[in-house]
Amino acid sequence: MNRITLKAGKDKSVFRYHPWIFSGAIAKMDGKIQEGELVKVYNSENRYLATGHYQIGSIAVRILSFEDIEINYGFWKNRIEQAYKMRCSLGLTTSATNNVYRLVHGEGDDLPGLVIDYYAGVAVVQFHSVGMYLERENIAKALLDVMGKQLTAIYDKSEGTLPYKAAIEPHNGYLYGKAENFVALENGLKFNVDWLEGQKTGFFIDQRENRSLLEKYAQGKNVLNMFCYTGGFSFYAMRGGAASVHSVDVSARAIELTKENVELNFPGDTRHEAFAEEAFHFLEHSEGKYDLIILDPPAFAKHQNVLNNAIQGYKKLNRKGIEVIKPGGIIFTFSCSQVMTKDLFRQTVFTAAANTGRKVRILHQLTQPADHPINIYHPEGEYLKGLVLYVE
Repeated sequence: MNRITLKAGKDKSVFRYHPWIFSGAIAKMDGKIQEGELVKVYNSENRYLATGHYQIGSIAVRILSFEDIEINYGFWKNRIEQAYKMRCSLGLTTSATNNVYRLVHGEGDDLPGLVIDYYAGVAVVQFHSVGMYLERENIAKALLDVMGKQLTAIYDKSEGTLPYKAAIEPHNGYLYGKAENFVALENGLKFNVDWLEGQKTGFFIDQRENRSLLEKYAQGKNVLNMFCYTGGFSFYAMRGGAASVHSVDVSARAIELTKENVELNFPGDTRHEAFAEEAFHFLEHSEGKYDLIILDPPAFAKHQNVLNNAIQGYKKLNRKGIEVIKPGGIIFTFSCSQVMTKDLFRQTVFTAAANTGRKVRILHQLTQPADHPINIYHPEGEYLKGLVLYVE
C-alpha cells in the first residue's frame, strides 16, 4: 500500500485521534500517489499511525482507521452497521411520525467524506472525497445488506460535492432501484423531497429539532422566515398557531417548493405568503412588522480564507434583524459555516446586537441533532450553531 511519512512532531494530532492529516505535516510520499488511493501514514520514527484516503488539497489524508487493518467490504459494512444501530437507538428508524434522518454523517460516524440521508426508503448518498466515491459499489452493497427491504433505492448525488474531480467525471444517478420524488414525513408534517434538483440531499434534516422548538414559540405571532428554502420553519410555525407567516428566499424555485409544502400541510390557509426577494432588501421594509424572525442563511464561509467576509455578513444580517423586530420579539439565528466556531458566532451576534443599542437576551443555544453526531476528537464537526434571542 502507498506510504506517507510525517515530519517530526507532526504526529500529535493523530495520537489525539483527529481524522485529518494536513499537507503541511507530510515529509515524504513514496511513489506517485493518486487522489482517492488508500495510504498508510507513519511518523518520523517509522511508527504506523493510520490508514486513510489521500486527496489533493489542504487536507491530504482523511483517516479511516487508526488500526492497521484491511479496508475491505467487511470494513464498510461494519461502519455502516454501527451508524444504523445508533439511529435505531435514537428511535429514528421506527418512528410513526418521522421517516427521514441522517444515516451517515462523515467524521461523526468514522466515515470521513461520506454523507447519507434516508428519506422513507431512499438513501441519498453524497461523496465528498474521491476515495469514498471509488468505494461507491461497496458502500451501496453494504447499505443493502444492513437495511435490506427498508431500501427501495440508493441515489448518488455527488456531482457537485467531489473536489478535484480527478478525471472521474461523476454523474448523479441511481446506484440501486429507482424512485420518483415523493412526500416524506418529519414530526408529523409533510414535505416534498427533491433529491434530483434540490440543495444538499433534498431537505435540511439538521434543523428538525430547532424547527420543533420554534413551533412552541409561534402561537399568535407574525413570523418572518428568511432564506426559507423549502419552508421547513414556515409550516412548523403555522402548526404552532402563528397569526401570519411570510417566507422569503431569493430563489423563485425555493418559493415554489415552500408554497407546495405549505399547501401539503395547510391547504388553502391564507396565513401564509411567500416572496422571491433578496434578504437585505426585504428586511429594509420590515421594521415593526414581525414578532418572530428566523435567520437561517446558507454558509457565508466554507473556507478559512473568507472567514472575515463571513463575519461581516453575519454581523450585518443579525444587526438588521435585531433592528426591525418588534419589542418583545424573538429571533432564531443560525450559522452553518464550519469555520465559524460557536464562540465566534456568538461574539459576532453580540457585536451586531451592541450596534443596535437594544437589550438582547439569549434564550437558547442550538446545534445539530443527534443523527448528525460530532466526533469528540473532531470539533470541526460541530458546524451548525444557533441562538434564540429575546429582543426588548
